[in-house]
Amino acid sequence: MKKMGKNLNKNKNMLLFFAIFFFRTIVSIVTAEPVEDKQILINFIQSIPHNRAINWDMGSSACANWTGITCSPDGSRITALRLPAFSLHGPIPPNTLSQLSDLQILSLRSNGLTGPFPSDFSNLRNLTALYLQSNGFYGPLPLSFANWNNLSILDLSNNGFNGSIPISISNLSHLTALNLANNSFSGEIPNLNIPSLQALDLSNNNLTGPVPQPLERFPSSAFAGNDLSPFSSMPPVLSPTSQPSKKKSTKLGEPAILGIAIGGCALVFVLLALIMILRYSKDEKEVSERPQKEEKVTKLRSGSQNVNGNGSLVFFEGSSLAFDLEDLFRASAEVLGKGTFGTTYKAALEDTSIVVVKRLKEVAAAKKDFELQMELVGNIRHENVVTLRAYYYSKDEKLMVYDYFDQGSVSSVLHAKRDENRTPLDWNSRLQIAIGAARGIAYIHAQSGGKLVHGNIKASNIFLNTQRYGCISDVGLAAVMTPLTPPVMRIGGYRAPEVGDTRKVYQASDVYSFGVVLLELLTGKSPSHATGGEEVVHLVRWVHSVVREEWTAEVFDVELLRYPNIEEEMVEMLQIGMQCVARSPEQRPKMAEVVKLVEDIRRTTNTGASEVSTPTTEVTASPVVAQQIGSSVVAM
Repeated sequence: MKKMGKNLNKNKNMLLFFAIFFFRTIVSIVTAEPVEDKQILINFIQSIPHNRAINWDMGSSACANWTGITCSPDGSRITALRLPAFSLHGPIPPNTLSQLSDLQILSLRSNGLTGPFPSDFSNLRNLTALYLQSNGFYGPLPLSFANWNNLSILDLSNNGFNGSIPISISNLSHLTALNLANNSFSGEIPNLNIPSLQALDLSNNNLTGPVPQPLERFPSSAFAGNDLSPFSSMPPVLSPTSQPSKKKSTKLGEPAILGIAIGGCALVFVLLALIMILRYSKDEKEVSERPQKEEKVTKLRSGSQNVNGNGSLVFFEGSSLAFDLEDLFRASAEVLGKGTFGTTYKAALEDTSIVVVKRLKEVAAAKKDFELQMELVGNIRHENVVTLRAYYYSKDEKLMVYDYFDQGSVSSVLHAKRDENRTPLDWNSRLQIAIGAARGIAYIHAQSGGKLVHGNIKASNIFLNTQRYGCISDVGLAAVMTPLTPPVMRIGGYRAPEVGDTRKVYQASDVYSFGVVLLELLTGKSPSHATGGEEVVHLVRWVHSVVREEWTAEVFDVELLRYPNIEEEMVEMLQIGMQCVARSPEQRPKMAEVVKLVEDIRRTTNTGASEVSTPTTEVTASPVVAQQIGSSVVAM
């Protein structure tokens, strides 16, 4: 019995040991961090000058939080480093990046890196893609690329490399893309017989001699800007002695010639008719499909034909985005809307991240003034203000880059097609939108010594954040744009009366525009909407006229009237909205006061969020509520 007990205890201990070992193994896998690689990158970034802040810190997770970093599936090693356009300057410090032994992708393009090709990069034996284009590297390339057996993409374009192109490149059996354009390579092109090669660009160098036969499959543009002789495999010109002997001439009779002519004319007529029919049907199809297709997917490059890289994206501190201007122009872009200050796109980048890009039109500010305004706006950090992540300025193009909000703008959510598939925007959501937007505008007004103006408050510039509170976008653009003419100003319905007179915007003008947004949330109607008789009606005038004529259910959105116990809150918001749209700027409250008024709507009533979640079929208001609305408006 004693022996059995000892065996049982021994088995228990073994089981406990294996359980602890298994648990520790699982924990180590889950919490694995590439500590050695992190230290290598810290050493690298501390040793190289850079103007753009980067959020690398040993105390945070490199795989989850570090900009430009991708880790292996188990999180134990860093496999990709992407720092394009991060304003890195000078030579790459030796014995830093070359120690990332599991690195597969390295992108340092569009920086200010200089010096010869880093010789210690030969230690990166697992490298599959190397992007060093658009820097200031110079000197010859290494003679041997023997250690890069897995390399698939090599882009060294737009640098100052010289000397001959190493023949050892032909040993890269997995190479699919080689770009050495816009350097100073000289000599003959080596016989790069690489069956896997799909893309080649050797243009704008000092190369001479013939194009090797294995490379003749690539277009002539791949070799443009060099002093090359014709392709070696072109068919030889026939000498006079080798010309074929003249054949015996055979004359056709007149009937045969006439028949050929008539048949030819008939054939041409039939072909022309077919072409016209096909062209007409194609035009019809294009006209019918154009509104759906052209506005959906495009490329940002399409409007930037004159952009020649004169300038780069300027990122603000705290941004975790890692891309450059070329990435942006290559991105698949969907038009989200065309507004007062330009067109807004949703851009899907190659690394799967999504951003919003606003292409500005009619910028009046000089470059220095534009940059100062962007710096002011880019440093605003508030949960109810959309953060400006980056901007771009050139003579032909001005871009602004924001975070993408997948829940859409207030305008798109509020005015979506009202059918059986629509999920109505309930009162609680509308109240949260108003609270968030008010807080955001008040914070904006407190910046720049209390003088900053938004200048373009409207429902399409207010987005729903993850908590579904309103979040203000397009901050401060009015200060850099060409002043709008009065007819254009009147179209939107958000413009305060004084803006049409002075063509200038003030903080009181923002208050007016926010008041219109409140009325929009309450009524469900656009600021300028058509009545049954197709007459365009200004929302502010319409609300004034309806409430003064013995109030009816027409004031509030029918989708709201289905919810019980919210009449008093709607009346309070209506009163606030009418104060904000007072004709005289002096009569309007400050945004700080508006925040308190909107926040107090829910505090001063006994209605909770749960009470507004269940709709009823009731669509009329009580006489008490009607009297409250009428008296409040008359008193204004």
